[in-house]
Amino acid sequence: MKDHVRYHRAPAMPGLVLGEARFSEYRFAPHYHLDYHIGVIPEGAQRQRFNGAAQVLAPGRISIMPPGQIHDGAGVDGEGYVLKTFRLSAGVIDGLNEEVSGRRGEARWVGSVIEQPQLSRHLLRLHGAMQQGRAQLAVDENWLQLVEHLIRQTSEHKALEIEGGLSRAHWLQVRDFCHAHIQDNITLEQLAQLCDLSRFQFLRRFKHTVGMTPHAWLVRLRLERACTLLARSETSIAQVAMAVGFYDQSHFNRAFRSAFGVAPSGY
Repeated sequence: MKDHVRYHRAPAMPGLVLGEARFSEYRFAPHYHLDYHIGVIPEGAQRQRFNGAAQVLAPGRISIMPPGQIHDGAGVDGEGYVLKTFRLSAGVIDGLNEEVSGRRGEARWVGSVIEQPQLSRHLLRLHGAMQQGRAQLAVDENWLQLVEHLIRQTSEHKALEIEGGLSRAHWLQVRDFCHAHIQDNITLEQLAQLCDLSRFQFLRRFKHTVGMTPHAWLVRLRLERACTLLARSETSIAQVAMAVGFYDQSHFNRAFRSAFGVAPSGY
């Protein structure tokens, strides 16, 4: 198959560029980047050389390349491979590092290839979700949790340990906001600001208080509201899906069936 490369900018996340490429013959000469690269491979393998040693990036492994790290890349034994990357500006990484670790200053991620099959699979799914523009709250949650794992693996800073939950006043404020804006594309940033917390702090405190992540709780709220609307014979399934914040009817149908065991049409 012919080599090809595609890039996609995520409008909701400035400073992030998603890359997707298939290589069979192309070899990367020694080079470096001004931004951070997180790379995962769903098919094949790539041999990289950096810090005087060769590393193989293959399914189940994650490549971390900080700015200025000189490295190369080529297929293993002349075979092709698929590479998916998250290219992140230094400003984005510094902000995420501060949010997760609670420490200001330049992030110091170490160039490495780490063996983390489950984390690699999560990154691949998140890459696809970001390209498809899925619900921002779910993307934000998954992104922060994955970055936390990467910081624990590769950064000199350690992630904060968050104890305790939301105050009752903050919980009620968040609950009421979600009820009032159920049709909207609610983000983690919006909910965190209601409580004057960082997104990472809010995510941990919400889960401690409620027992579910904000996205899981909001999806259930939308499905419960949908049940009420479906009881009205004059409302179509498509209208119900839109009214509770599902902009993709097939996604609504899958979520509803998963929750209640039947399609919306059978409720």
